[in-house]
Amino acid sequence: MRTVALIPARFASTRFPGKMLARLGGKTVIRYTYDAAVNLGLFDAVYVVTDHQGIFDEIADHGGNALMSVKAHETGTDRIAEAAENIPADIIFNIQGDEPFIKGEPVRQLIGAFADDRVDVATLVQRLHDEKEINDPNFVKVVKDLNDFVMYFSRSPIPYRRGDAEKPDYYEHIGVYAFRKEALLQFSRLSPTPNERAEKVEPIRFLENSMKIKVFTTDYMGIEIDTEADLIKANNFINENG
Repeated sequence: MRTVALIPARFASTRFPGKMLARLGGKTVIRYTYDAAVNLGLFDAVYVVTDHQGIFDEIADHGGNALMSVKAHETGTDRIAEAAENIPADIIFNIQGDEPFIKGEPVRQLIGAFADDRVDVATLVQRLHDEKEINDPNFVKVVKDLNDFVMYFSRSPIPYRRGDAEKPDYYEHIGVYAFRKEALLQFSRLSPTPNERAEKVEPIRFLENSMKIKVFTTDYMGIEIDTEADLIKANNFINENG
């Protein structure tokens, strides 16, 4: 299967405007993420898909592949669907531009998921242990069934622990996921759904349209750069780990 990684990158982030061009480990955030994806050696091609000329130039000027969005898009998934329509591929990877520490083994797991014909989308989760993170709406929680298919995504701490019941496992959704190309294109043709709009969590649209999302639990422990504090944390991580 031909596998292509697309990295959606917009400039106007609500919580951290311009974060894609902020400095991380001697590069910009978006170039760090792009280089990390290319260096995995697991994709037939990698592209940044953006609505901002400065982000486009940052990738293109350093020899990378960048595409400008033609339309305005509400979500990053819609943005890459527009680009994917004209790219020959069987599997499309969506790597968030603010997830710079992607690793190879989880990517291999996601590629392998599509041997199961039931799978429309595959994504990663990691266990949450910190109560502060469990209750933080910036950490999107995932409930999965016994066969590791997603039941629901939420910014709320789900499952809810009632009274003195045994503490459940909590999982955070990681912004690395893969689609069958036809599932991604179908997503882009569907209108945003009620719970997607309420939670502002775009993969809920798949669930509300009865599409199947497979999850893999990983110790990925990446740092998603949503705020300036996250950027400091990410730079400290690089300094401490070389």
